[in-house]
Order: sequence, then structure tokens, then C-alpha cells
Amino acid sequence: MEKAIIHKVFYSHAPAIVWDYLTKAELMEQWLMKNNFELKLGHDFQFTVGPIPSLEFDGMVYCKVLEIEPLKKLTYSWKCGPGNGQITIDSIVTWTLEAKDNGTELLLVNDGFKEANFNVIIFNAMEKGWLDNMNKINKVINEVKNGSTRA
Repeated sequence: MEKAIIHKVFYSHAPAIVWDYLTKAELMEQWLMKNNFELKLGHDFQFTVGPIPSLEFDGMVYCKVLEIEPLKKLTYSWKCGPGNGQITIDSIVTWTLEAKDNGTELLLVNDGFKEANFNVIIFNAMEKGWLDNMNKINKVINEVKNGSTRA
């Protein structure tokens, strides 16, 4: 049985604005991690952050763009582990945007967590982290909109 992280957040911003924060490397870095993302099908990219040994995470996330539906859907693989080439998380991240009255509903599904190597501590940390980061997107957009930071 596979486990999944699912979060839905509403933003009072147009889908194009939210899409930019999901697909432009410099904007993604503001709410997630440093990266070398390119909005190109098949593009291999990495997210990098400081290692978290207690979660058996070396700070590198290896990804590949799997699906692009402009302004509506973005899917990429998400693989990471403790280092030395060992992958303990092998999952898929799917972002789905839906225009709603006066804004955008953003659905995150991070699935594919296999029971064979399931680590509840990492899963719970990722579940909380994704929601925190989705809320951070809204905060960053609002700061830019209000002129308190640069895009």
C-alpha cells in the first residue's frame, strides 16, 4: 500500500502568479530550496539544502520533470536519501492549479511512498514541511505585492 501527502491551499492570486512560484527557479528558492529547475519536460534537476542527519537526509533531492500543463499542472519525481547514492524516498510530486473566484486553489499530491521502505518520521516531517512551504508561497507573493521585498 502506498502513502500520500495531500494538501490544498487557496491563494487570492491569479493562477499565472502561483504558477510562476512553482516554475521559476529563483522564485522557488524563496519558498522551498535552492535549485536548478527548468520548465522543460524531461529536465533533471536538484534541490539543495543543509543535511538533516536525524532524518537520514543528505540535503540533496534529485528530480525530473515528468508532466507540464501550463498554468494547470506540474509533475516531477522526488528522490532523496542519506547519501552515498542511497535513495530512501522515491516519490512523485504533482501540483494542480484551479482558477477559483478571485484566486487559485493549489493542490499538492506527493505520493508513491512505498510501505517496504516507509519511514513515518520522514513522512510526517515532509507532510508538515509541504504545508508550511505552501503557506510560505502565499506569504512571499503578498510581500512582493505589497512592495516589502523584490521578486
